[in-house]
Amino acid sequence: MISLYHPGTSWLHRLPAGGKLIALAVVSLALMSQTSLPMLGAALGVTLVLYRSLGPGWVGRLAVIRSLLPLALVLLAFHGLTGDWLLGAAVALRLVVLMTLANLVTLTTRMDAMLAAVEPLFRPLSLFGISPRVPSLAVVLVIRFVPVLHQVQLALREAWQARGGRKSSWRIVPPLIIQALKLADHVADALSARGGASGMVPSSGAMARQTESV
Repeated sequence: MISLYHPGTSWLHRLPAGGKLIALAVVSLALMSQTSLPMLGAALGVTLVLYRSLGPGWVGRLAVIRSLLPLALVLLAFHGLTGDWLLGAAVALRLVVLMTLANLVTLTTRMDAMLAAVEPLFRPLSLFGISPRVPSLAVVLVIRFVPVLHQVQLALREAWQARGGRKSSWRIVPPLIIQALKLADHVADALSARGGASGMVPSSGAMARQTESV
């Protein structure tokens, strides 16, 4: 599988994974009820400045915005039809801001560091005999699967268009589901070969190699 992580030496790369995840959660909660377009616009501006701090090539890492535009337009149109264009614009802009911020965290955080940061949240489950590595690994795999499936969807759509199809079609859904199941089987086999979640050893070097190879 591919990983969203981009190696770098920026200050965002050097921040601890736990701190970035907490900051993302706090900002997300603060913006969830925000409907002020100036405030959301300012949040987007700050987000772009954070991307700029990554150095050369930062514009290319904003590709997530392009993939969000169709959904944002749908949200805008839906609220417009109900007579509230301003609310629709706020909802669409909030979606773009939150997704670009989440993308920024994954761009600057290694998967092994994210796993180590998430695992303590599930330690209370050990009281019930459940290893905290199991749910924490599930969270990390979800984070990895989202961009992978998005790339698969884009590839299927391009293949459909190359055959003369329309810009979008429900016909790419069945092959997308098949590819998702194949990826799930591949990951399951890889984890089984490593002994499941218990095979994710705590040492950072070994964990990094295992996570990057999944």
